[in-house]
Amino acid sequence: MISLCSHSVEETVSLGERLGQLVEPGGFIALSGDLGCGKTQFVRGVASGLGIDDSVPITSPTFTLLNEYPGRVRLYHFDLYRLRGGDDIAELGFDEYFHGNGVCLVEWAERLGGDLPDERLDIMFEYAGETERRIDIIAHGFNHEALLKKCFDRRPDSCY
Repeated sequence: MISLCSHSVEETVSLGERLGQLVEPGGFIALSGDLGCGKTQFVRGVASGLGIDDSVPITSPTFTLLNEYPGRVRLYHFDLYRLRGGDDIAELGFDEYFHGNGVCLVEWAERLGGDLPDERLDIMFEYAGETERRIDIIAHGFNHEALLKKCFDRRPDSCY
């Protein structure tokens, strides 16, 4: 696990951009944290790092559940806040995206429960002040462990 501190929206976006520059097809990033704690800002950064045109608005798909964006690798941005659990996901066929050739960023990923892919990054956002956020990142699986090391090769509890 790596713990980082973000002191502003801009730093949170920058962290996402760094990840977006390095993530490969098949990447799965599970985002969790309270409303307004930076998940969508982080996704904006990942989108930028994937080369998605800056003029394209990156918004949370709270009501549409999924937004797709073309870039170096296609980005699938999910928001599962309104879903009850894995059965809803299975009915919607989202698991096909989760094991595809794009990059999946899933807000409220904890709603998947045991249906989370084994190979993934878990990123937890927590309020640490008015503009500060603590961001804990845990890698699961060889590919995502390598991505975490390459992207955020810092000692634990460092601040970005």
